Amino acid sequence: MNQEDIVLSERVDVAKEAANPATTTIGASGDKEQSAAMLARILGSLDENKAEEVVVIPLEGKSEMADNMVIASGRSTRQVSALADMLFKKIKEETGIICRMEGKDSGDWVLIDCGDAVVHLFRPEVREFYQLEKMWQAAGGPADAE
Repeated sequence: MNQEDIVLSERVDVAKEAANPATTTIGASGDKEQSAAMLARILGSLDENKAEEVVVIPLEGKSEMADNMVIASGRSTRQVSALADMLFKKIKEETGIICRMEGKDSGDWVLIDCGDAVVHLFRPEVREFYQLEKMWQAAGGPADAE
């Protein structure tokens, strides 16, 4: 086996381990520093792009899917979609992480899974209808408004 074969073999082993659901923590890195950095990156992007009514809900002890949930509003479907695009690009450029995103085409409610944080972007009417903050606050205490 030459050096190139060894490197490729190691990469295949790492990829298999990463894809194994028994050894993979879906959602969170488990590293508090990385989680805090991701949250700061998300909040910075939302602030730069004029998101409204940003709320952070810590999920520690409530859910294992992520460390934080961020809920924010855009004034229109166009702004909600733009907020999602800008956040996706910022995280990809700064970390190399490709977030999973749902709902961008409609622009009413966009869900972005950034690993350590889950971001919900809404039009105000849709946010009021679903009231995610109330559901998660009831699950374990007050949310932090940013």
